Order: sequence, then C-alpha cells, then structure tokens
Amino acid sequence: MVNTLPKQTTTEQDIEQNIEEDVWLPPMPPTDLIFDDGEPLETNQHRVGMNVLIRSYQQYRGEATDFYVGGNMFIYYSTAQVKNRDFRGPDFFVALDVDGQRDRLGWVVWEEDGRYPDTIIELMSPSTANVDLGLKKQLYDRVFKTQDYFVYNPFDASSLRGWHRHNAYEAIEPDSRGWLWCESLGLWLGTWDGTIDRENLTWLRFYDSTGALVLLPEEAAQQRAESEKQRAESEKQRAESEAQRAESEKQRAERLAQRLRELGEDPDHI
Repeated sequence: MVNTLPKQTTTEQDIEQNIEEDVWLPPMPPTDLIFDDGEPLETNQHRVGMNVLIRSYQQYRGEATDFYVGGNMFIYYSTAQVKNRDFRGPDFFVALDVDGQRDRLGWVVWEEDGRYPDTIIELMSPSTANVDLGLKKQLYDRVFKTQDYFVYNPFDASSLRGWHRHNAYEAIEPDSRGWLWCESLGLWLGTWDGTIDRENLTWLRFYDSTGALVLLPEEAAQQRAESEKQRAESEKQRAESEAQRAESEKQRAERLAQRLRELGEDPDHI
C-alpha cells in the first residue's frame, strides 16, 4: 500500500495572481533543515546491526533502483515538527516505488510527493524501548501509516516484535521459528547467530520466502567464490575421470592386441 499526500506546487505567477485576488496561500515548507544532531547510535553493535539490514536489503534488490533504504537519518513530515526540533530518525527504513538514485541527506516528505516509509525497524535499547514501543509506534501508525513496523534489541534475542497496519497496527504472529513476516518487503525477519565486523551476536536478519538467509555483499561474494571453487573441483574430477577412462581403454586395447599376437594374428591388419 502506498502512502501519499497531495502534491502542491505554487508558481510565481500563481502567487501574484492570488495576491491580487486576496487569496490565502499555504506557507512554503521550511528549507533550513538539520540532518545531523550529532547523536551516535547506542552501541557499536547497534551500528553494525543497522548496516547489516541496509546492506543485505540492497544486496537482495540487486540492480533495482525503484526503492530507497536509509538508516539513522531524519524523516521530516511537518513544519510544526521542524519548529519544535522534534527529530525522528528510524534506525532502518525502506520506501518503495521511489527514485532510489537521487541523493538525500534525509527523508523530507514534502519533497517526496508525500511518501512515507513502507517499512521501519527500530533497534531498541533499555533507554529507547519506551519511546520505540510508545510514541514512535503511535507516530508510525497514525501519521506515517507505515505498513510494517518492527523492534529488536540486539542484546535480547527474544525481543523481536512487529506490527502490520490494516486500519491500525495489529501484532504480527511469529512462525514456529520465531520469525515475523514483513508483507511490504516480502521477506521474513528473524535472528541469526554469528560474527559480523568482529562482533559476535544474535543479529536481526532478513530471510527470503523460501527461508534462505538474505546475504550481505561479502557473504554473497564468498558464496559465489565457493560455488566457483566447487565447480572447478568438479571439472577437475571430471577431467581426471575421463583421463582414467581413456587410460583404461588404452590398456584394454593393448591387452587385446597382445592376445591377438599370441594367437598369431597381426592386430594392425584386423
């Protein structure tokens, strides 16, 4: 489902005409936006976890350019928010069916034809859990109308929760693996134990509809290298088998020739 706001454009000619007709015009959106509040992520594990989600989703989409994925960057959605310096920066979000090649310092709704993120993930910590499960969840549900919202604490493997929006957020039931289905992305969200960037943790990862792990670029490259190595090894074994078969055939022919000679026959003239 695509969330949109009506797009409004005002030309200089429109402004002059409206001034003459004494027609009220809506104020222009602010342009002096802040895109960095200087606040770091909670821990290095939170930073790595955010990058794992971003980079693996980009890897999954390949060469597609009809989406934008961001993390820890501001989303601006109203002038009141700007005036109040009420910054909202999801740890991970995806907006679908947008120009993914355009450079952005943040996600400014009135510059995106009213589009809001389709999926948001917050990586919680004890200091942010109440906001992530309260104020932010209400904002993403009632204002953003974001279709899928998930929260996860990288230090608590049992903390994964998610909601899908119908008329309002409804909790997503986990499957037998404890995974949650993200309808807007067509992917599962589940945990994965392993070491990434020298950090050993239970990470939040994407899985495709078949249950296969959505790989990071380096994991995909390693998988391709291993597949190529296996292919080369199989080719080597095939060549060796063919050489052995040829040698066996040669030896059989030599034995047959020797037997014919013993019988007084010349094998070269048969």
